[in-house]
Amino acid sequence: MFFVLSKLVWLVLSPVNLAIVAAVIAALLAFTRFARAARWIGLVAVASLALMAFSPLPRAVIRPLEDRFPQQDASKGPVAGIVVLGGAIGMSRGDVVLNSSAVRMTKAVELARLHPQAKVVFTGGSANLVAEVETTEADGARLLFESVGLDPARLVMEDKSRNTRENATFTRRLVDPKPGERWLLVTSAWHMPRSMGVFRQAGFAVEAFPVDYWSKGKPSDFTRPYSRAHRALETADNGFKEWVGLLAYWLAGYTDALLPGP
Repeated sequence: MFFVLSKLVWLVLSPVNLAIVAAVIAALLAFTRFARAARWIGLVAVASLALMAFSPLPRAVIRPLEDRFPQQDASKGPVAGIVVLGGAIGMSRGDVVLNSSAVRMTKAVELARLHPQAKVVFTGGSANLVAEVETTEADGARLLFESVGLDPARLVMEDKSRNTRENATFTRRLVDPKPGERWLLVTSAWHMPRSMGVFRQAGFAVEAFPVDYWSKGKPSDFTRPYSRAHRALETADNGFKEWVGLLAYWLAGYTDALLPGP
């Protein structure tokens, strides 16, 4: 139920979606006796979209999340396993498809080569709400990992999870980590606080290995405007979604803190 509600609620409450819906409503009302109200609704909608598309706002929203867990030295070890969260890969027409968070996968390969004894665990099924799919994210991950030369015996694929909470609970059950073992958790830096909170709550002691930074980590993050609207809107959507997700997961008891930290 939580999974379904989270998908439906965010479909409506996503700031980008909300602004577009408001603009459509304004356009429809413009031809009725509510034309004056429509002008104000349309103005707010367009201004909101412009703010998210061209101002530094998206970086200001996402940067505190990315700053929460520091980057690590990839060479220190030993490492028992590398857990890679889904959300960056899929399959289409029988081949691998990567999205803007593809560095989750490339970093996993880099870490796997740096720590040749470590298990490589990918966790991700299908996050689709309605449509049935023939392949999962895990299918794409296996194809990618094997194609770059990783030993199939090292790979552990968890293909049932649909969200971060299921990533943690299903993966812990699958790999059964032992006390004292060192496991790295690889996901986007903006997604790391919620992920760490969920894994801790699930009883899986992992170390944060954040990747896929969408801010520069410099003062200019708060002053430099975007030149590409689609990138800004995606950043805004991810950032706002994570803040809402942190609150929702904390209220549901899925994380150990409202804003998990090191």
